[in-house]
Amino acid sequence: MPRAPRDVAGLARRQAGLPNLVGECECRQRGLSNRSHSRGLQNRSTGFTLIELILVMVITAALAVFALPKVVDTTLWRLRSFGDELQARHQAMLRLALQQRRPIVETLSGSGVSWAYGSGAAIDTLSCPATESPCIAESGARSVVFNSGNSGATTTSTGSAMTVTVASGSYSQAYRIEADTGLIYATP
Repeated sequence: MPRAPRDVAGLARRQAGLPNLVGECECRQRGLSNRSHSRGLQNRSTGFTLIELILVMVITAALAVFALPKVVDTTLWRLRSFGDELQARHQAMLRLALQQRRPIVETLSGSGVSWAYGSGAAIDTLSCPATESPCIAESGARSVVFNSGNSGATTTSTGSAMTVTVASGSYSQAYRIEADTGLIYATP
């Protein structure tokens, strides 16, 4: 079967590496010029797909979760958190001793703080962060007794206001525990 002249011309143009005229005719039939048709293709090929954007976000999140803590020094945050937790638990134990009308003993050492009833039954402990132990600068064990002798007063092992310094490396924050009232606050 002989080829139509249009097919022969298209085959010859393709072999020579020239554009297909049939496609141009189809574009003109649809009301598109060559320029507007090629611009439409360019607009579709620029930009990122939704999959690519989501993939970049997932990789960024993974780096933030796993790599950032290893790069950024978190010692300051850990010690500050320990100091805040020490203040909160100290105040909670002071209230508990007054509510239950029984003495509670707070023991401070270089590795952390523990609370127990006067009878010796343990209540709670607060350990130093694992990477910053010891985190309390003062040496030796010291104690604070809340509701001493069921009088509502607080006594310290020093007999007066006690300073507790949370420190490791370049970070240092002192807290003062008042004798008699048992209040704790950060010193400037």
